Amino acid sequence: MNTDGQAIINDDQQAGGATFMERVNTTLPKLLLEKAGLYQDRVAMREKFKGIWQEISWNTYLEKASEFCLGLTALGMKKGDQASILGENCPEWIFADLGIQSLGGVAVGIYPTNSAEQVKYILDHSESKFIVVKDQEQADKVLEVKDELPQLKKIIVIDMKGLRHYNEPLIISYKDVEALGREFLLKDAEAFKRLVAQGQTDDVAFIVYTSGTTGHPKGAMISHRNMIHQLINGIQPILGFTERDTLLSYLPLCHILERNITMGMPLVFGSTVSFAESIETVQQNIQEIGPTFFAAVPRILEKLHSSVQIKMDDTTRFKKFMYNLWKPVGLRVARYKMNNEKVPLQWLLLYAMGYLWSFRAIRDKVGMLNCRVVMSGGAPIAPEILTFFRSLGVRTVEMYGATETAGTVSGPHCKIKDGSVGEPCKGLEFRLAEDGEIQVKGDSVFVGYYRDPEATCEVVRDGWYCTGDVGQLDEDNHLYIVDRKKDIIITSGGKNISPSEIENKLKCSMYIKEAIAIGDRRKYISALIQIDYENVGNWAQKNKIAYTTYRSLAENPQVKELIKQEVDVANEGLANVEGVKKFKILEKELDQDDGEVTATQKVKRKTIEKVFAKEIAEMYGGR
Repeated sequence: MNTDGQAIINDDQQAGGATFMERVNTTLPKLLLEKAGLYQDRVAMREKFKGIWQEISWNTYLEKASEFCLGLTALGMKKGDQASILGENCPEWIFADLGIQSLGGVAVGIYPTNSAEQVKYILDHSESKFIVVKDQEQADKVLEVKDELPQLKKIIVIDMKGLRHYNEPLIISYKDVEALGREFLLKDAEAFKRLVAQGQTDDVAFIVYTSGTTGHPKGAMISHRNMIHQLINGIQPILGFTERDTLLSYLPLCHILERNITMGMPLVFGSTVSFAESIETVQQNIQEIGPTFFAAVPRILEKLHSSVQIKMDDTTRFKKFMYNLWKPVGLRVARYKMNNEKVPLQWLLLYAMGYLWSFRAIRDKVGMLNCRVVMSGGAPIAPEILTFFRSLGVRTVEMYGATETAGTVSGPHCKIKDGSVGEPCKGLEFRLAEDGEIQVKGDSVFVGYYRDPEATCEVVRDGWYCTGDVGQLDEDNHLYIVDRKKDIIITSGGKNISPSEIENKLKCSMYIKEAIAIGDRRKYISALIQIDYENVGNWAQKNKIAYTTYRSLAENPQVKELIKQEVDVANEGLANVEGVKKFKILEKELDQDDGEVTATQKVKRKTIEKVFAKEIAEMYGGR
């Protein structure tokens, strides 16, 4: 349908004419001024402090962003300068982000898990003159490499605990920068508004450094137009946000997905965002907040699914019976909704009973009692995981996007199909190249890679962004992701196989945390498997199997037999040529510090193949 490279222009792409242009012809700081004027004392953010959720109004949001903006101006930051932000999610991260953008600067997010060397690379490559850090831990990383960063003027620290005794002229507290901003405002009350008014929609708002599965990360420049266009014409037709929606911020803010959720969506739609205390407390925090929308990378949803499976194994016979009794009803009702069909009355009544006896309690336990939609993105996920959440009555969608498109490329507009990432977004031109590569063109396609025109030219050709992902379209224009072009396995028999499909089948098991399919130019498929230490540990305790560490558990013969059974189950859903013939349980957990996974937990395949070359060779008869 599209394999000849002919472009599809989605319906309504041209609708509205000048009206459409007016909707996106603005900037994120201008939207902050607009929303603060509209909502004033209404809650914009929530943050937990000493066990109590504290509320931040839209007026305070604007006040904090303006103070930080003018504080940076007083320190000498100018339009076009870069400033980085390093730390866990918190309101100050966003205030700094909007403050930097408001004076015409470019904000650069850095993963809080990055090492000092990785931090140095991004600060140096982005030419950042200022960096905002959360605490002493992050400040120490910057101080370790400061002598190699001649352009760095100030390290702005949000939490000064442990740093008061540092005799370091580069360090200034976040509060002191705000104080400088207040002094600036006293002298010139209109200064902030004038700075914001100078911003243009095609200015670069921020730089997102890709996770770098191969080589150094690249800095994707995202303009205000890119972000706003993508939210209005990409996300909104699929997810239908309103000012009544509540969101949870917990994924790294330097990732494009979380930047959309925490900063973009509230500014465009007026939603309220709450900051999770940490990634470990997400389930507890969503129970407390009850968000109406929950976005997650696959690993988070896999973990939630696994936690329910574990609890079901430990629950009473009655509760287990009730869940198994009503689960088919949930699946049947979910199927009607996925097909965008009216649910027959008798099924609605049955579902109401299932909700009362089973579904409500499970949704409450995973924090999705008030959730109207769950979205999975960032990497492929097994359809079985999404089906589980749909059976509970939560609309669950898988969407596809990229950093270089400011987020969304496709998502389900009406029908939802198993394994599909929906239809190409409105406002984007879309095509499949002859080799199946997904290519898009439109206002959400990024400006380019910072200081890397050659890399930009490699992925943007005649205005088309070439994603590097292979896709297929069905008769209803629904998109299915096959895999990354570079990751496709070609067996010695010439068969093309998608490793992600095999890996997702394996990761449906609550005992398998990570799986890496191997088999390129080989006779059969094998897999390296990382067990889920917590879940396998619980299983071992129940079966009175002694262990002390991850390694001792992974080497246990009974654990190997357990994983073999899980692999056999996964193979039942795969074609014979795709089935995993041999596997090895990794003796260590994959670690970002060892370069085996990215900050977003994506496996670095080339690194894995080098690090575990011996194990791979053993699976194919070598030594």
